[in-house]
Amino acid sequence: MRILKVFTLCQWIGGSLLLLLAGCSVGESKFLGSGLNAINHTSAAINHFFVNGSGGGNVSPFGYGGGMGGVMLPRQWQPSLKLEVEWETDPNPYARLKRKTSGYGPDEEAYAKHKANYQQHRAIVDLPPYEDRLCALEVHFLPCNQVKVSTSCWRYPSPNSPIKEPLEMKEPAICPK
Repeated sequence: MRILKVFTLCQWIGGSLLLLLAGCSVGESKFLGSGLNAINHTSAAINHFFVNGSGGGNVSPFGYGGGMGGVMLPRQWQPSLKLEVEWETDPNPYARLKRKTSGYGPDEEAYAKHKANYQQHRAIVDLPPYEDRLCALEVHFLPCNQVKVSTSCWRYPSPNSPIKEPLEMKEPAICPK
């Protein structure tokens, strides 16, 4: 008899939780979840990046990456929406660092000297239009610390992608203001 009461209590709690969860899901969310991907059009490595505080992974020079995170965007796009993109670059990603005389990894002093050249960047960009369906947010890192984003379901380098810049771009001698 005691087991039956516990089972009935568990059924009641479980049923109540289901009703509570069903009540929460009746309304439509105000946000859409999106994958977060990056394309690096520069010769610097991107150690990490963030879009509105959501993190993405590292991206090799002239490469693709960052698919480790996601970002929440408003369900209804509006023309005034902006994104804050922050990133750190390693301008000399292929530097050969002096190794430790014993053990593994780079010499701490050599690594500290290399890391001192890392650069922090921040840009505010317009969020391009999208419908109720959002495939992914694609962040393009361009020379002169410029950023473009795409919400298109056509992924770079598709001819239908809205971003047309070549993957391997050279940094100009003088960056435009």
